[in-house]
Amino acid sequence: MPDQTAAARRTPIKRLALVWGAGGFALAAVMAGGMNLAAQGIARHDSRAPVTYDAGKFVFDDRGNQAIASGGVILTQAGLRVQSDRMLVNFTDGGGQLEIQRITATGGVFITRGDERASGDHAIYDFNRRIITMAGNVRLRRGSDTLNGGRLVIDLDSGLSTVDGSAAGTSAAPGTPAGRGRVTGTFNVPQDRKQTN
Repeated sequence: MPDQTAAARRTPIKRLALVWGAGGFALAAVMAGGMNLAAQGIARHDSRAPVTYDAGKFVFDDRGNQAIASGGVILTQAGLRVQSDRMLVNFTDGGGQLEIQRITATGGVFITRGDERASGDHAIYDFNRRIITMAGNVRLRRGSDTLNGGRLVIDLDSGLSTVDGSAAGTSAAPGTPAGRGRVTGTFNVPQDRKQTN
């Protein structure tokens, strides 16, 4: 019986488009007008593709295994674009070849892929864990559908994106428990093509 329950849970998870809110409210892609983050969105990104940078200034710290890019930094990787004022790049030196482990982007961060766009104050892209985390005034948009919150976690392995109501260090909205913000958003609803009089 436990195997049937686990199998039954896996099927809806495959269709899951978004995990949303502090309580983990799940919004299935089968809902009319739901935001499907699976097609050409950020969550379907190949994090193993080569990375290119464009920046006003790039400073290497070989002893610290890091680099600092500043001045309108743009990182691109297989259709994914990360843009911010500044990026800290942590890397390892694999026998003369640098391997990026993590980037930390700050200052007006925008992440785009296809018709999906996420924005926030800060972002961390962990290449080993294949997770992108954004925090502070987060906004996730696909077409005209939007979600707003304090933190966004994009799991590139599972394809799930999670929006929490508040990020660490942000204040809660009036009337909500400390540390608990709200997730807000707008989804389009299919319009009946038949006009009724």
